[in-house]
Amino acid sequence: MFAIFSHYPTFLVFLAIVAAIVVTMVLMPIWIKFLKSSHIGQQVRADGPESHLVKQGTPTMGGVIMLVAVIATALVIGMPTPETFLLLGATVLTGLLGLVDDASKVVKERSLGLTPKAKLVGQFAIATVFTLVAVNWLGVAPTVEIPFVYTFDLGLLTTVVPVGDGIAIPWLYLIFANILLVGMCNAVNLTDGLDGLAAGTVMIVMIVMAAIAYRSDLLEPAIFAAALAGACIGFLWFNSFPADIFMGDTGSLALGMALGCLAVLTKTEFVSIIIGGLFVAEALSVMIQVFYYKKTRKRIFLMAPLHHHFEKKGWSETKVVVRFWIVSGVLAACGFSLYFAQTLMAVA
Repeated sequence: MFAIFSHYPTFLVFLAIVAAIVVTMVLMPIWIKFLKSSHIGQQVRADGPESHLVKQGTPTMGGVIMLVAVIATALVIGMPTPETFLLLGATVLTGLLGLVDDASKVVKERSLGLTPKAKLVGQFAIATVFTLVAVNWLGVAPTVEIPFVYTFDLGLLTTVVPVGDGIAIPWLYLIFANILLVGMCNAVNLTDGLDGLAAGTVMIVMIVMAAIAYRSDLLEPAIFAAALAGACIGFLWFNSFPADIFMGDTGSLALGMALGCLAVLTKTEFVSIIIGGLFVAEALSVMIQVFYYKKTRKRIFLMAPLHHHFEKKGWSETKVVVRFWIVSGVLAACGFSLYFAQTLMAVA
């Protein structure tokens, strides 16, 4: 529809942000009204901070509208390519997995939905298909580059399955990509514990990923990332403290998978770990807490994930959220600076 602006790619990226904001802000009130009338609300974990008990019953599954906004924007703005459909496929499928998890929580009226094993199986399946399609049909190299240090060739152990023209399975890269995609998926999910925290931090990260994709001459992935950023901005209007709605696993799992997929397509797998460093820290805090408690029966953090630790230390919810946004912004800027410097050196 906007092919007339094809000579102005920067405009298309910014237009994607605006379009996703508008779609999200128009549809979200209708969705909130429907959820309230259907008595579909958040189930708060019993062992969480006492201050969160008032959030019991707040509408959830806001990620549904975010995904609708991203799909509509990515398909209408620009000229969709195989990369667009692959990114949308992985993101939407992961969102559907989260939707089943959210629905299960509502039906069972408890904060636990699908079993961790069931969610992981689904996530690994999506990550595996995405990686194999990216490598075999989109020409993504099975390598991982650490800027200014070394480029690891993880395609050394490759099996070619005699199907069609042959399907290459680069085992080392497949394992690495699965860990990255599933790790990011669950890291963003763990970050989604305070009003506006996940949406704000993902917004920052996706703006940077859009810039990286744009500089890599991947316009459609840049539009996709921009649409995700716009959906997060629109969602923040309703998710800021005190939240009118939560994104649920429908949104957080999908956003995490989208981040990992963008990292693979833009070949910024290592840099994305820095850009999404806040998510990594949140996930590590849980892993460290569980490991240390099993070994010593003591806790390192007052509560995990990390944002709850600072709540327990007396920080208000809004202070934690804003400070975590700042930290996320600094990490995203550091990651982008490293990527940008490396590309400049490559050109020179």
